[in-house]
Amino acid sequence: MLMMNSTLIKELADVAKDEALLQGVLMRTKETPNSSELVTYAPFTLFPSPVPKSVFIQALAVQTHFNTMVDKISQDTEFLQKALASTIEVDDFTARLFKIHQQILKEGRSQSVVLGLNRSDYMLDQREDGTSSLKQIEINTIAASFGGLSSRTPQVHKHVLKVAGRPEESQRILDNNPAAGLARGLAKAWELYGSERNIPTVRKRFDDVLETGSLDLDKRLFNTFFVICELQSWDVRLMMERSLAIKCPDISTHLAGTKKVQQVLARPGVLEKFFPDQPEVVKQMRATFAGLYSLDMEHEGDETVAMALAEPDRFVLKPQREGGGNNIYGSEITRVLGEVKESTERTAYILMDKINPTPIRNYLLREDAPLTISNCLSELGVFGAYVRQGEHMVMNECVGHLLRTKSSEHADGGVAAGVAVLDNPLLV
Repeated sequence: MLMMNSTLIKELADVAKDEALLQGVLMRTKETPNSSELVTYAPFTLFPSPVPKSVFIQALAVQTHFNTMVDKISQDTEFLQKALASTIEVDDFTARLFKIHQQILKEGRSQSVVLGLNRSDYMLDQREDGTSSLKQIEINTIAASFGGLSSRTPQVHKHVLKVAGRPEESQRILDNNPAAGLARGLAKAWELYGSERNIPTVRKRFDDVLETGSLDLDKRLFNTFFVICELQSWDVRLMMERSLAIKCPDISTHLAGTKKVQQVLARPGVLEKFFPDQPEVVKQMRATFAGLYSLDMEHEGDETVAMALAEPDRFVLKPQREGGGNNIYGSEITRVLGEVKESTERTAYILMDKINPTPIRNYLLREDAPLTISNCLSELGVFGAYVRQGEHMVMNECVGHLLRTKSSEHADGGVAAGVAVLDNPLLV
């Protein structure tokens, strides 16, 4: 059996690492994170992981609907106000975002072009009858990373399978180029911004923008970067929102991606508000929803607390953050809810059914890590890109996918957190 042939596995691991370097599946090292002189391969699986073709197609098919949904929510001030009312009372991060949102509404938006580059993440929930059901974990409107590296990993796994004597399996790995699709979104936004030049890129931290950035009389922002990658200075975020720059995401789209909004959308009748007279679209989207429960200070929230404390292993407690590594599981749910169950602090979280995928066996390749087989869980991400000018949607596409895999011993955390690794779906 291939998985247990240690000599062949060692040879294939060396082949895979060389191919990753050749294909540009690279990252800087922890020891020299600011140096371009020394790089290593980004962590990835030795073999692609099996994903049912039907659920893979399902995930891609609903992405443009989720793009539309996020965009419609971002334009619905009343919905955002109502959905986030309890959260902004206790969660400082969301409250600061919402304060900027209100300030921009008061002053008036400077830019009519909206660019959305997002990623919807899923796991396969194992049913009792042995079949798998696609369930959404979250929509990332800001932490939608790895479009670049995931465009380069298919060739690595195709090569590994060919060397392993499995060329027919290598043909079941799809070509994937989310980087090109995300770039199309940026290019379309740049075109609508009114520039005919090539797109110059400048990477700056928020602190750097605070020191060097400024608005001129026409609200043009100098020395900045349109795609918002981090949040460190709220003054800079407000300055960017006031500017003519096309923000990705803009402040209202950022709020549309909060966990509280995700929970409210799961309530009966809410999706219909954004997709009137489109019952089939609503059905397709709702089929991907896991159970989501409010922790507001009312009877429904009290029932959620009691349910979570009675069976904490059935659930995930989620704060209003993107990017992985923030969720709370098992006995920690009991501890956290035990401390805040009588307090409004509990409204900073939502509760979600825990998704239970079937573990698969694979090797996780990391620099200086032992080559051992692991029980692994995979998470499928689907990238979306859209551009709206005023009321007109000029681009709305599903632009690719991302598979990340981690050892089943880790409850949470992504590639950037050092837990998950890059992978590819082997359609079955």
